[in-house]
Amino acid sequence: MAIAAAIILPIGLIFLLSGLIINFIQVVLFILVRPFSKNIFRRINKEVAELLWLEIVWLFDWWANVKVELYTDQETYEILGKEPALIISNHRSDIDWLVGWVLAQRVGCLGYTIALAKKSLSYLPVLGWSMWFSSLISLERSWNKDENILKSGFRELNGFHQPFWLAVFVEGTRFTHTKLLAAQEYAVSVGKPIPRNVLIPRTKGFVASVSHLRSIIPAIYDITLAIPKDKPRPTLLRMLRGCSSVVHVRLERRLIQELPEDESGIAQWCRDVFVVKDALLDRHLATGTFGDQECQDIGRPKKSLMVVICWSCFLFLSAIKFFEWCPFSWGGVVFCAVFLVLVLVLMQILIVFSKSEKSTAPKVPPPTTLKENLLPA
Repeated sequence: MAIAAAIILPIGLIFLLSGLIINFIQVVLFILVRPFSKNIFRRINKEVAELLWLEIVWLFDWWANVKVELYTDQETYEILGKEPALIISNHRSDIDWLVGWVLAQRVGCLGYTIALAKKSLSYLPVLGWSMWFSSLISLERSWNKDENILKSGFRELNGFHQPFWLAVFVEGTRFTHTKLLAAQEYAVSVGKPIPRNVLIPRTKGFVASVSHLRSIIPAIYDITLAIPKDKPRPTLLRMLRGCSSVVHVRLERRLIQELPEDESGIAQWCRDVFVVKDALLDRHLATGTFGDQECQDIGRPKKSLMVVICWSCFLFLSAIKFFEWCPFSWGGVVFCAVFLVLVLVLMQILIVFSKSEKSTAPKVPPPTTLKENLLPA
């Protein structure tokens, strides 16, 4: 425990202090710039938000040395980051979102990544606040409320002239064996294909995304994530401890114009994709690779490392100046001790929030509604 605290505390101090500075800058930009030009706000906010998000990419790339192996064709790889795209993926591990950030950082659109996510994420100190300023679409997990939230969020994106990525985890929750068993029981009860490696997709958010954004988004990136069976599953806590791992990512670009026009057809397309995804994961489990696609070298840029070094130097020098300016007092000692405890509490909140076991499944509708919205009739 002492070793863990000794590691987490300095990383948490840098993340919290730099994050609060970033959040303050975002508030100022939101008040002074956004009312006059949303596009200028987005361009500036992209650079500002990346100064925080790159710290987490550094944790992934440099501290824990987690490797991402990207399997896709060369033509698709070269167009990544140059067009708006809708991202659909299986939700396999605690850090799937971070794998997406790593890929986005490699192709230059990290600050333009957006997600459909549960509302509680926007309340997460520092990280969640920065994502809210970056157009996070926060859902209540109640369709009566979420339908209007989605429409409002999509209207904002209609004026988004940069190559953004919108991530939709259509399974609705992170994969666990308990949730898989529930999905398998439901599939058996209605006589449908039994999932083995994915959960049953919940298609309403995806259908709404395609229906409202197909005029501005040319492609869907169909992503399948897998962890080699001989590698540990990466988690935020393991990364903080410096534990390395490997993530395999298969990415297939699909033109959105090829999808059906009607909502039921779009929903069926999504379900079919997850049947194929399940088979791909079976093959990966047997072979340890997505061998049907070429493995692209995405490298490990030094930008995130430089950002963390710069923040560390800036905050260290600022702390020296602060303690030179403030005379010693027991009140100051108590304040510093309380602040350090708050840092540890915040990091614990981030760790717990990221755990699959702590994620909650969406509210389950009645069986008749499930039949209509999750699986083909």
